[in-house]
Amino acid sequence: MNSENFSLSEKIVSSSYIRQGSQARRSHEQLIRHLLEQGKCPEEGWSESTVELFLNELAVMDSNNFLGNCGVGEREGRVASSLVARRHYRLIHGIGRSGDIAAIQPKAAGSSLLNKLTNSVALDILKLSGVRSVASCFVVPMATGMSLTLCFLTLRHRRPKARYIIWPRIDQKSCFKAMITAGFEPVVVENVLEGDELRTDLEAVERKIEELGADNVLCVHSTTSCFAPRVPDRLEELATMCAKYNIPHIVNNAYGVQSSKCMHLIQQGARVGRIDAFVQSLDKNFMVPVGGAIIAGFDEPFIQEISKMYPGRASASPSLDVLITLLTLGASGYKKLLSERKEIYSFLAQELKSLASAHGERLLHTPHNPISLAMSLDGLQAESDKAVTHLGSMLFTRQVSGARVIPLGKEQTISGHTFRGFMSHSEEYPCPYLNAASAVGITRDDVTLCIKRLDKCLKTLKKDGNAAKSRFQLTLSINYGDA
Repeated sequence: MNSENFSLSEKIVSSSYIRQGSQARRSHEQLIRHLLEQGKCPEEGWSESTVELFLNELAVMDSNNFLGNCGVGEREGRVASSLVARRHYRLIHGIGRSGDIAAIQPKAAGSSLLNKLTNSVALDILKLSGVRSVASCFVVPMATGMSLTLCFLTLRHRRPKARYIIWPRIDQKSCFKAMITAGFEPVVVENVLEGDELRTDLEAVERKIEELGADNVLCVHSTTSCFAPRVPDRLEELATMCAKYNIPHIVNNAYGVQSSKCMHLIQQGARVGRIDAFVQSLDKNFMVPVGGAIIAGFDEPFIQEISKMYPGRASASPSLDVLITLLTLGASGYKKLLSERKEIYSFLAQELKSLASAHGERLLHTPHNPISLAMSLDGLQAESDKAVTHLGSMLFTRQVSGARVIPLGKEQTISGHTFRGFMSHSEEYPCPYLNAASAVGITRDDVTLCIKRLDKCLKTLKKDGNAAKSRFQLTLSINYGDA
């Protein structure tokens, strides 16, 4: 409805009512105008009606929704199912063009505008979350691992002789396979144990650079968010080292946007040294479906270079999902989620500590990990080797998802490389343990239920262990009692 149509409506319905309706619509349009003017996440979240109005306005700007359109090409935004069309708000053309994921599509002005606005709002959120000097970013419809691969492939053109990627060990398959898929040889640097924490071995990283030769190293591939007892890499020192040897530095910031500490590390690393790009997951940080990531950095031409490396057009679904989410939450709503997450981290730590003490275990001391916690399982290990892994299956069948039980001595071979002590980020971590994380969206009820069910599982295992010991002692008594 434009002003002319509102005027015509006054001939049908009382003008006072029509003016009231017109003013209501203008309030929606005012929010949309501010978004277009500023390109930032609104401070207060939008209503669903405003979001849907905006998306419908974008959709009618795409050629597949033109009333008189006659499409004779191979890609005309045709959709067989009306359910699929509604699921995507009839934004069917995707984003980008064959040569650049950030390019404008002539026959999809609405989808192109969606893409540009999503990238702009995402950049604003990264700044709000702590990386104030980030220069550019774009949403890519791939999860973290493949997004890292795209970064490595872009660096190949800048460093054609390089064969190696130096990687402080983090036991997560996708970031390791990202390097293999890009065609490079990962150089695994074991972490060092400091108290309970596993930290970056800076001396070993520098030795590897000197041993391999800086020109033969594609980049250093570091990590922020991770499972305790591993903690975020020493980003400032690594960034300084990369600047010293003129080696690129790519940071896996998978679920680090929700942590002010992780984002501060990236900001400081870029300030004192070199960070070329950092990659973060959409689902883990913004509570949207899996399938998207944000690639960001401090040098806009390099980030544009990465976007141009993406072959072909791309799905708009991740961009659409995260834009809807951020417009609905608003900056204040997202900051509230981050604040709540931090509060519940403290609550989870206290509850785990109390539970651990009650069962003769302890909460591992990992103050440098702002998201994940770990509780020792020495007592279970003493019962039997199987008791530790049994705990994991018991929790899963009792609908406790996300908790990770880490036994000792597990081996895993990935693309020809064998990791000893896999999942513990170390060849010989001193004890088995259980992980739990306070990630964005977690509630106090989640923590309370988890602790209750974990307590019950531990009691059951201890009871079973005692019963087994009694049976064993009885058998010994029967067989050897007269000896």
